[in-house]
Amino acid sequence: MTGSVCIYGNPVLRKKSELVTAVTDDIRALADRMLGIMYAAEGIGLAAEQIGQTESVFVLDVPARVDQDKEGRPNNPGVKMPQVFINPEIIGASEETAVAEEGCLSFPELYVPVTRPAEVVVRYLDRDGNEQVLNAKGLLARAIQHELDHLNGVLLVDHMSVVAKLKNALQLIKLKKQSRENL
Repeated sequence: MTGSVCIYGNPVLRKKSELVTAVTDDIRALADRMLGIMYAAEGIGLAAEQIGQTESVFVLDVPARVDQDKEGRPNNPGVKMPQVFINPEIIGASEETAVAEEGCLSFPELYVPVTRPAEVVVRYLDRDGNEQVLNAKGLLARAIQHELDHLNGVLLVDHMSVVAKLKNALQLIKLKKQSRENL
């Protein structure tokens, strides 16, 4: 299922990303490859570390049909998908937080509740190298924060409570063992 996605235990997942100095054809090709891998793994986001790279790049494709408010209105109307984020930086976040189950392609079949700001403002370069600023809420805001965590070497397990780590200990050990075998 994970295909080319690095799973928990792979040391690259703990590496901090390196800023992209220029948006080149190689960076665009990396983003395109990441989108292909993300779609094949049926994910909505993927960071470069998850495919063994250390560039500060992540991709997202958050379906509008699953990113709606309680009344069924889109949380982020007008945001076209997929999105490529190069050198992303959160420059603002709401004080209001939200708790939701998060999964991760690097932690197959594991879902844990994570508390994050409900809204964020992110500044980044798009695939053409143009600076963008995006106000995001709902699932898109959560996905941006999750993928940005990857670029900083922060993983889903780092958001788990002690109880959640104990509850999922066998699965975490199994993933680490599988990761070592794949290296």
